[in-house]
Amino acid sequence: MEQYVIKGGNPLNGEVEIGGAKNAALAILAAAIMTDETVTIENLPNVRDINVLLQAIAEIGAMVDRIDAHTVKINGSFIKDVTVDNEFIRRIRASYYLIGALLGKYKKAEVALPGGCDIGSRPIDLHIKGFRAMGADVDIAHGLVIAEAEKLNGTHIYLDKVSVGATINIMMAASMAEGKTVIENAAKEPHVVDVANFLNSMGANIRGAGTDVIRIVGVEKLHKTEYSVIPDQIEAGTFMFAAAAAGGDVLVKDVIPKHLEATTAKLVEAGCKVEEFDDAVRIISDGKLHHTQVTTLPYPGFPTDLQSPLLAVLTTVPGISRIRENIFENRFKICSELTKMGAHIEVRGSEVKICGSRLKGCRLRAEELRGGAALVIAALAADGESVIEGVPFIRRGYEDICRDLRYLQAEIYMEDILSV
Repeated sequence: MEQYVIKGGNPLNGEVEIGGAKNAALAILAAAIMTDETVTIENLPNVRDINVLLQAIAEIGAMVDRIDAHTVKINGSFIKDVTVDNEFIRRIRASYYLIGALLGKYKKAEVALPGGCDIGSRPIDLHIKGFRAMGADVDIAHGLVIAEAEKLNGTHIYLDKVSVGATINIMMAASMAEGKTVIENAAKEPHVVDVANFLNSMGANIRGAGTDVIRIVGVEKLHKTEYSVIPDQIEAGTFMFAAAAAGGDVLVKDVIPKHLEATTAKLVEAGCKVEEFDDAVRIISDGKLHHTQVTTLPYPGFPTDLQSPLLAVLTTVPGISRIRENIFENRFKICSELTKMGAHIEVRGSEVKICGSRLKGCRLRAEELRGGAALVIAALAADGESVIEGVPFIRRGYEDICRDLRYLQAEIYMEDILSV
């Protein structure tokens, strides 16, 4: 069993490079099978969820050629099966993107119900609503989402709730439907725009991505392309918050600063100095931060995926801070672990009240991806040594957080307890 060992209390200094956005890459990989020509995708993050999805794509017959850790070629012309189901694909949330991709191309899909981290209810009813509106019959049986249509027809779809997954899934299916589809109340996150740009590079006709109304004119077929995934704003925000909590001077490279505006604003409000460049941001923190309040919202609001990392920071800040979580109801599971370190946190439904204190290192356990990253941040700011179990959860979204933090002079290493 792997675990992280972290000696806290040391400021971070140096530079760190950010990889491709996991959430964008997962949808783009699914969309890549929608053409019978070869697609090349660059700047892939080399994380577990990506590898699981590539394995699933290969198992249904697609050609998957991993050129290197961050580049893959995919050819969907060899697909013989539209059933995607194995024990690994059931553990990741992004499995549902294969429904939209296969339904759009083959007008049929059977895909395992999605899994992922236990951070709250994430139903796929809006996805199903969209597929049905385009003329598909959709059922759930034996743990599979089964969707089939003689043809898909463009239509008008209003999403009752802003949903990134539903927006992307409907957008993929509609790209190869007959006629025009309009998605209202669409998600505006950067990875929605990235998937739309990728589909357009294959010959799709999508307009309005990044606004709350997306218009898609279906095309008969898609063609080959070469595409590079956008930088991961959540990975970038994690290192920005790590620098804030531990103190120091960190340059976060290979980012799109506009995607980080909500994160940057909160760091400045808390007392950090943030400098923006064309493709980098610099965070300078003396570790003496101010308490603040935050509410998670769909983009361009503060991202739910960075709520736990910010929570970890605020446990170290004098005064009373508050966080309201509007996206997922189980994002506060991390609080019980942080209290082991001496944090003073009061959970009331969808809100937490944090009374800043000095944290002390101890043994901790990650139970989901972003909460695990938050425990790393807390350990970096704490006095003494911390040991974090549940490393596989963290590796779902971070290629090598130990390596990257060591670039910033953190005292962290991974230990396999079977070898000691």
